[in-house]
Amino acid sequence: MNAKELRAKDVAALNNELQELLKTHFKLRMQKATQQLQNTAALRKTRRDIARVRTILTEKATTK
Repeated sequence: MNAKELRAKDVAALNNELQELLKTHFKLRMQKATQQLQNTAALRKTRRDIARVRTILTEKATTK
């Protein structure tokens, strides 16, 4: 997911996307803790996607 796609979404859709990413990140962390995680790069990708969504939400809030 890139920033251009996220900027096209409205605030409600971004909040939903953020909640889904947070749930996914939690599940990945639990898999890592129980040593069931195969793709460790997924943690980094999810964390960066969360940061990207939060940044765009902040941009939208400050421009209004």
